[in-house]
Amino acid sequence: MAAASSRVFFALWPDDAVRGMLAALAREVAREALGRAPAQSNIHLTLAFLGEQASHRVEALRELASGLRAARFVLKLDEIGCFRRSGVAWLGASTHQPHLLALQANLVRALRRGAFPVDGRSYAPHLTLARKCRTTPSGLAVQRVAWEVRELALVRSALRPGGPDYRIEARWALQRPSARGL
Repeated sequence: MAAASSRVFFALWPDDAVRGMLAALAREVAREALGRAPAQSNIHLTLAFLGEQASHRVEALRELASGLRAARFVLKLDEIGCFRRSGVAWLGASTHQPHLLALQANLVRALRRGAFPVDGRSYAPHLTLARKCRTTPSGLAVQRVAWEVRELALVRSALRPGGPDYRIEARWALQRPSARGL
């Protein structure tokens, strides 16, 4: 029997090789910050969190995403930081990432047209490396992670005592850049 509602979000999901590199970095940051690294299988970059949605609205999200058009791009992450109030250590970009910001803005516009709740705060792209950090990670040298973003994912989230459980509900391939656009 299908659930009446689901907690969902849109995200970028790294391939296995990139997720392995990010998991190793997450473990190092968690040790340094006295926090807890996420499960390797849960590493992602959120584009839009939608919270609890009725199952018919999740189907509408699938339709909405299938209409989005965006080109593949390389995401460069090279900066470690910490949201002190929430105790979350993160990996972000020290430089402007125009393709990422354009994809996220297009997604948000489509969500608003579909009357979905969208966070009104400015988008701060980051990938969570550790939660429940008791100190701020410092002195860690991070090598730039260059990740070719090839798809968008709709993810279902279930909160469990041991941490969140994420399941990819649907994926949409981003388009290969055309030769004319170069």
